[in-house]
Amino acid sequence: MERPESLGLIAGNGRFPFLVARAARARGRRVVALAIREEAFPELQAEVDEWHPIGLGQLGKAVATLKAAGVREAVMAGQVKHRQIFAGIVPDLTLMGVLARLAFKNTDSLIGAVADVFEREGIRLASSVELLTDQLATTGRMTRRGLSADEEKDVRYGVRIARVLSGHDLGQTAVVKSQAAVALEAMEGTDEVIRRAGRIAGPGCSVVKVAKPKQDMRFDVPVVGPGTLQAMAEAQARVLAVEAGRTLLLDRPAFIAAAEAAGITVWGIEEGE
Repeated sequence: MERPESLGLIAGNGRFPFLVARAARARGRRVVALAIREEAFPELQAEVDEWHPIGLGQLGKAVATLKAAGVREAVMAGQVKHRQIFAGIVPDLTLMGVLARLAFKNTDSLIGAVADVFEREGIRLASSVELLTDQLATTGRMTRRGLSADEEKDVRYGVRIARVLSGHDLGQTAVVKSQAAVALEAMEGTDEVIRRAGRIAGPGCSVVKVAKPKQDMRFDVPVVGPGTLQAMAEAQARVLAVEAGRTLLLDRPAFIAAAEAAGITVWGIEEGE
């Protein structure tokens, strides 16, 4: 019997890797997980066919492990904390060679260069959401409640601000109230910037999250999940606007149901809006 085609899963933390693993196995594929130490949830091991813990700096080992397992296609899924990326890497010789050639030492440049190494070794790095198109945000209203006239103005303003922010690779989220920018995302991430906005402006903020102008869907896909809704509930924010077709709603049906229960409107921004 022919062995099922294997998919490499480079797994960080959160629910994202679980969704990828389940979708791949539902399609009859073997899943070979490279579980990033201190990030990947141990429960993921039960959802995959092979489990290989690996350090962030072990690029040579990552390539060798996937090739030994017969992997020709891989997916990156799950978050890696920024402090891990910038302070937690002990590079092996393969990664040291990558770092030496980087013109800019930001996250996108680093991960993009790592992706190129996989490609040269015959392992295609696929879009993180290739198996999860049913989990992506859609255009317009995704909850029963839509936007009020004032909220619509806030979202439009927030989109302009967030696009400038993401265009400079600084962050992707702007929190707005009464057409004023309350808080802008930097390295702290979406959930923390929402909490900060709540402390500054109180109830009634709108959260706007967009993709980068040249978002590489192989990695760093915009994601919202239960943690986002929890942060919004704490801040008493009422609207979450995300970019349609390029933002992953973790466990979308459950996410929308939880937003409804919390009185949060979820809105899909049309690409280019």
